[in-house]
Amino acid sequence: MIYKRSSELFAAAKKVIPGGVNSPVRAFNAVGGEPLFIKEAKGAYMYDEDGNKYIDYINSWGPLILGHAFEPVVNAVVEKAIKGTSFGTPTEIETTIAELAVSMVPNIDQIRFVNSGTEACMSAVRLARGFKNREKIIKFAGCYHGHSDSFLIQAGSGAITFGTPNSPGVTEGTAKDTLLAVYNDLDSVKDLLEANKEEIACIILEPIAGNMGCIPPKEGFLEGLREMCDEYGVLLIFDEVMTGFRLARGGAQELTGVDADIVCFGKVIGGGLPVGAFAARQEIMDHLAPNGPVYQAGTLSGNPLAMAAGLAMLTELNNSPEIYTSLAEKTEYLHKGISKVLTENKVTHTINRKGSMISVHFAEEVVVDFTSAAKGNNDTFKKFFHGLLENGIYIAPSAFETWFLTDALTYEDLDATIAAIEKVSKTF
Repeated sequence: MIYKRSSELFAAAKKVIPGGVNSPVRAFNAVGGEPLFIKEAKGAYMYDEDGNKYIDYINSWGPLILGHAFEPVVNAVVEKAIKGTSFGTPTEIETTIAELAVSMVPNIDQIRFVNSGTEACMSAVRLARGFKNREKIIKFAGCYHGHSDSFLIQAGSGAITFGTPNSPGVTEGTAKDTLLAVYNDLDSVKDLLEANKEEIACIILEPIAGNMGCIPPKEGFLEGLREMCDEYGVLLIFDEVMTGFRLARGGAQELTGVDADIVCFGKVIGGGLPVGAFAARQEIMDHLAPNGPVYQAGTLSGNPLAMAAGLAMLTELNNSPEIYTSLAEKTEYLHKGISKVLTENKVTHTINRKGSMISVHFAEEVVVDFTSAAKGNNDTFKKFFHGLLENGIYIAPSAFETWFLTDALTYEDLDATIAAIEKVSKTF
């Protein structure tokens, strides 16, 4: 592969953009080397500025369930843009997509559109605090909910210690209200609830984790959280920025049969455009301004371009439920193929999969939480990543990110991916 043009663009970007990127993971710091600059994409493929073609397993970090430049989405955006790109006023299409989303997702009555998944999760926590009149929250190590201050917290010296800031700029005062639990460990949650009775407003988590690699919940974990929330009067927030509308029409709630009190969504609800949303039953949403005292606002919230793209995407998913079966079957096929070639080449690994999310961990033990994910061999992952890149396969440049499949992938693409992994695995 030749990366001359990408290298030139990265050098130019570093002069005017911090680190040369507008989101840190893009910088390739975790894997070494320099990032690719993508020129265009279509279906299952991306093309960089040097003309190299890649089978894409990032898909804009999840939302492109039907592939890049999906024609109904593109047409919807173009048609809407001709009539104006932003008004800062209510538009009919906001209600239309809200009605569709509410009809697809269990246990919600109303939805508020925002501009990103970060904003959705931040607003959901504020709403939970306002609704419960409590200040503390519980989150899980390894679950990422955006870069709002409340979420950039790491563990202290024990399961029930207050968190400490994980980023300069996050105050100790903010950190003390965020308690850290262990994913897939109900006892760690119980301890926090017992030690902080009447103080915890909500528990927020990715119901199927994707930010420490794909990690599904253990049997009974989500059900146990639901029972504890009911017992202690705590709201349960599902961050479905990755899983919403991807794993099922109704997201993780439909897939697992567990109801959340508040649900957060990301780019998929805008067909890949910058957008997010949070939703709940009316009793909770009535606390939101202008009806209630919890304030949240955004000039570009409900932007007509994002709403048009999202409506086109959700309409396709709603009308074609067989897409979810197709995606799951393709992901299972890829899982079996990768496992076979890595095992035959004696590469230590474990693979996690749920629906159309999958990740390869170069670890000896089953990966069930952040601690076990962190035991993976990062040197092996670096070789794996760059080897796949050289063979035209683009995965996330981090061992702690899930892969996302798109239904635009063919079985020939999956076979090509498995063949590339076999080739790379012989070099370890």
